[in-house]
Amino acid sequence: MADYDLAIIGGGLNGVSIARDAAGRGLRVILLEQGDLAAGASSASPRLIHGDLASLERRHFLRVRTALAERDIWLRIAPHLVRPMRFAIPAHSDERPDWQLRSWLLLYDRLASRSGLPASATVDVTHHPIGNALKRPFGTAFEYSDCVVDDSRLVVLTAVDAAARGAVIRTGARCTRAERGNEWRLVTIDRGFRQVITARAIVNASGAWASSVAETVLRVPPPKVAAEQMDQIVVRRLFDSDNIYVFQNRDGRLIFASPYERDFTLIGTASHAFKGDPAIVAMAAGDVAYLCDAANRYFRERIETVDVVRTLSGANMVRNAASGRDGAMTLDNGRGKAPLLTVFGGDVTTSRLRAEQAVSKLTPFYPMSPRWTATAPLPGGDFAWDRFDNEVDEVRERWRFLGEDQARRLVAAYGSNVKAILGDAKERGELGLAFGPELTGAEVRYLMQREWARFPDDVLWRRTKLGLTMLPEDRDALAAFMAAAV
Repeated sequence: MADYDLAIIGGGLNGVSIARDAAGRGLRVILLEQGDLAAGASSASPRLIHGDLASLERRHFLRVRTALAERDIWLRIAPHLVRPMRFAIPAHSDERPDWQLRSWLLLYDRLASRSGLPASATVDVTHHPIGNALKRPFGTAFEYSDCVVDDSRLVVLTAVDAAARGAVIRTGARCTRAERGNEWRLVTIDRGFRQVITARAIVNASGAWASSVAETVLRVPPPKVAAEQMDQIVVRRLFDSDNIYVFQNRDGRLIFASPYERDFTLIGTASHAFKGDPAIVAMAAGDVAYLCDAANRYFRERIETVDVVRTLSGANMVRNAASGRDGAMTLDNGRGKAPLLTVFGGDVTTSRLRAEQAVSKLTPFYPMSPRWTATAPLPGGDFAWDRFDNEVDEVRERWRFLGEDQARRLVAAYGSNVKAILGDAKERGELGLAFGPELTGAEVRYLMQREWARFPDDVLWRRTKLGLTMLPEDRDALAAFMAAAV
């Protein structure tokens, strides 16, 4: 008998989502990630949970409707990670006409279910906070509702839930060879130790590494795919209003400018074909300038490339440009050949559905329980999305030493599970060492013990974004603390 029903290679969003779905259906699952969870493209997404307004222009109505339904599911099952926002498209005389934008948004409202989010509206920005950051020629904007998400925390909490349902999650574990017969025999290097495991089926969810894993590890023909790189920039905060701007650029693309970690603005996305090592994805100077120029067409406060404090880049595999949002999957099986499922591409919004469909492809090989992930909340998400502010108030009432921003960050990251970090503390000093004004020893220990954090970057850039503001001496203290805690 094989050690596991399903072995998954890759700890990005596709991999952990499949692990969660399969474990919840009763399969014995192991996930192998050579680095950290969400270390690739899954932590460099546009951070949007949306129906993709631009898809209406391409007449992909069913795709938009499906994505909007998934948006509403995410609001229900991850209300701490997924936050509703108002998106504003300033009307530009050189771009799409006003009537076209209005038509898009009316159709967008019709395709959405009754989620409780406000409908689209036309706004006079000369008398609205939206207009404060914009150049003066803009007089009208079109508002609509969609959501944002903390992408890397979504990956981590999905893995946490998979583990709670029985999945084995191994970070720092690389599969070096897999031999195929009636079952798979995998040779792994796990934290420096060689281990051999067997599985009845394998999922190749290694993202930008999918082709190389297929050729060198699984020794099967690689999928016929192309690599695509997506880039974003982080700059100082450019506006005070609590909304996301959607800018029409000269090439017809939509560029998003989002509030990011309180003091910053995230601007993206630039995308293009990628060639090279996916472990080293860097943003080209031309793409940085492209996003700065796109923002400068609209914002009153000009930004230059030297104002960029961080770039976010990730590469992923896509079958073709049209399938980029949906992702793709192939199942290879035959007489005497254990199943191999390859899953790649796709956006954050449809990741849950994509995993559900992927696991369902394996139903001929296993008895398993019905689909379930659309109704089960992620860890800490056991409250209604419109009660997020109430959760923050309750946290501040119980732990009075927390400021508003600190409580909001903790609830947004951990939801109702924040109590597992704060415990019965009556003052901040009871939470252990402080690494800057927000991160404490108690939180770091929690991340190491419950969320597979091993190194400072795992904490500072994926489980939190506190690397944006942490001073060098606090980083050094964090590194020493984590090294001593191992």
